[in-house]
Amino acid sequence: MVKVVGAGLAGSEAAWQLARQGIEVELVEMKPKKRTPAHTSDLFCELVCSNSLRGASLENAPGLLKEELRRFGSLIMLSADENRVEAGGALAVDREGFARGVTDRLRAHPLIHIVEEEVCEIPSGDVIIATGPLTSEPLADAILRFFGEDSALSFYDAAAPIVTAESIDMTSAFYASRYDKGGADYINCPMNKDEYVAFRTELATAEEAEVHGFEDGKVFEGCMPVEVMARRGEDTLRYGPLKPRGIFDPKTGKQPYAVVQLRRDNREGTLFNIVGFQTHLKHPEQKRVFSMIPALAKANFVRYGVMHRNTYLNSPLLLDRFYRAKQEPRVAFAGQMTGVEGYIESCASGLYAAMNMGLRLRGKAPIELDDLTAIGALAKYISGDVLGDFQPMNVNFGIMQPWDGGKMKKRERYRAISERSLEFISKLLEERMIDLEDNR
Repeated sequence: MVKVVGAGLAGSEAAWQLARQGIEVELVEMKPKKRTPAHTSDLFCELVCSNSLRGASLENAPGLLKEELRRFGSLIMLSADENRVEAGGALAVDREGFARGVTDRLRAHPLIHIVEEEVCEIPSGDVIIATGPLTSEPLADAILRFFGEDSALSFYDAAAPIVTAESIDMTSAFYASRYDKGGADYINCPMNKDEYVAFRTELATAEEAEVHGFEDGKVFEGCMPVEVMARRGEDTLRYGPLKPRGIFDPKTGKQPYAVVQLRRDNREGTLFNIVGFQTHLKHPEQKRVFSMIPALAKANFVRYGVMHRNTYLNSPLLLDRFYRAKQEPRVAFAGQMTGVEGYIESCASGLYAAMNMGLRLRGKAPIELDDLTAIGALAKYISGDVLGDFQPMNVNFGIMQPWDGGKMKKRERYRAISERSLEFISKLLEERMIDLEDNR
């Protein structure tokens, strides 16, 4: 029997995938006896924030990920498709209908046994821990003891926005390092005085996101939001993250009035983060204001800046590409605590972790998905494909293998990447589907 701890999107999907392979599961969920401050329902898979699972088209990465999940028999996608509500190009769901659909199927499955209790220690035997970004303090302490790492868990997520390299306007930017130290490691986005003043004015008055009841001021300790710096004075940013000192524009040979620096965020150089731009602004406001930076006028934001309560692992150090603890592979983790960000990303981690745990327990070879697929790209990202500090990530084409089939317009290229992934998965399933189902 495998224990799955947590009945959110990752844990529910994991339990389902194990049961599909004929493996008995104990699904442990602390509701209704105990709830986090963010939850109100007794149902599994409660959607705490938006009811949208984001884009449905194969021309965007969330759409591809959802189609990949469908092909692997995802319970989450089954209930989402059954409870879809109109939302334009996105897949949005009736919250209660979606959660009830998942809950009823899990409770009805003869191989899934529901246990309603809080888990305070890592269980013995094979286990998948999927307790989410609000993991209870006793279990978080147990995870820290298990890994023996002072940096195993991050409790507050303060991350800068990330943009795709191809969307940066290099006619308005240049590569350089401050004082030419370390080579041309940064993309520098210069601003003249008028551009800077307009940017700083809009940033200082932009609308911030709501602070949830389970968050507090600790999120801001030692990491000041960029909009707060903007409010402290006209030149505060120019002495902080927009400091131009030691940087010279090769076009003019002069030091710009202000400079926004972008730092490579993955080894391939397809993603760059905006240095020092941790922010608590609403996402539309980030898009509006940060696009005032000339080189980012048409930037594709694959992750917006965040500052919120979030418990997650230092996964590249601790987990392998199957979401297993490197030091003790009987223990796997899934969901947002691994560093995947978002509903469907959590589902994908639960599916992949459970699918391969089930195959291992049945003496079969794992299914290895690389970054040709969205599921595999997420697993690769959390297990080591990161430069600098590890931060949670949504699915995006920037973490997938680039298209090498010739020059195309962006939407055509994204669709080609999606079709390449689905073709790969179709061939794989022709060979391995019998391994993924209970054939007793």
